[in-house]
Order: sequence, then C-alpha cells, then structure tokens
Amino acid sequence: MTVSRIRICYRQRIAKNASSTLLARMYRIWYTAEVSGKPKSPADSENQRKRVPAVFYRTEAGGEPVREWLKGLSEDDRKRIGEDIKTVEFGWPIGMPVCKPLRDGVYEVRTSLAQNRIARVLFYIDKKGRMILLHGFIKKTQKTPPEDLDLARHNKSKHQAGLK
Repeated sequence: MTVSRIRICYRQRIAKNASSTLLARMYRIWYTAEVSGKPKSPADSENQRKRVPAVFYRTEAGGEPVREWLKGLSEDDRKRIGEDIKTVEFGWPIGMPVCKPLRDGVYEVRTSLAQNRIARVLFYIDKKGRMILLHGFIKKTQKTPPEDLDLARHNKSKHQAGLK
C-alpha cells in the first residue's frame, strides 16, 4: 500500500467517523516511524550501527567480572577502555593496534592507560554476533599471562554451554 493510498484511506475514515482516534494514532505512529525516516528510539539507532554489540559475560551466580573490574578502575581508565571497546563494536573486524586475536577464538582489546600501564579486555564473538567480554586485567608482563587466557577460555566455554 502506497503512502498516498494510506492518506486517502485515512481521510475517508476520518470523514466517515469522527470518533476514529485509534486509527489516527496508528497512522501517526506508522508515518513517523516509516515515512519520516526518524529512528524509533535512540537505542534502536545506536544498535543498528554497531557491528558487534558488547555484552558482559555473566556468571551462574549473576556476577559480571569485567563490569566489576571496570568499576574498580579510575574514571579516566574506564573511559579509555570504553572508547576502545566502542571502536571494536562499530569497526569489527578490526586489527592492531586496538584489537588482536589470541587463540581459540579469543581476542583482546588493547588499551594504553596513564602511567605506562596497559589494560586488556578479552572477548569472543558468539554465534549471535555479539562481543562477549570475558575477562579484563592490567598487564604487567610483555606476554598475556596464561592464567588470564585460561580464565577467558573457561568463561567462553561456560557461556557457549549456556547458549545451547
């Protein structure tokens, strides 16, 4: 049905029945959402541009380790890490220097912080196309510590088992 046909039907219906406020409301909702090109809500428009939306891994007890780790950092550190995560969300697939593949489908978001510190957030892309944030830490050695990588892989396998 074309826009002009809908407008004609709308006008005829209004002329026939003055109490058709429901139809008038429905027409306004449809017209605003579909014809004007305006987004339905700010959240919808932001998620449509994201290639891989970030989701915090949640434990069986309901905790979110990466979110809790971020809350323990300074505001400036959180902001820098958040900007790099956002860069991956909107630019996936993306490579160095922001993102680096590790192994077993686990990637790291690489962030340089103040005072020569380096933060890493380990994640994977699940079968729904989401960026699951598995583990975060401040790097103290040149290589990614094996225990941090093992923890991320363990969280990944738990998350994948919960999706089935």
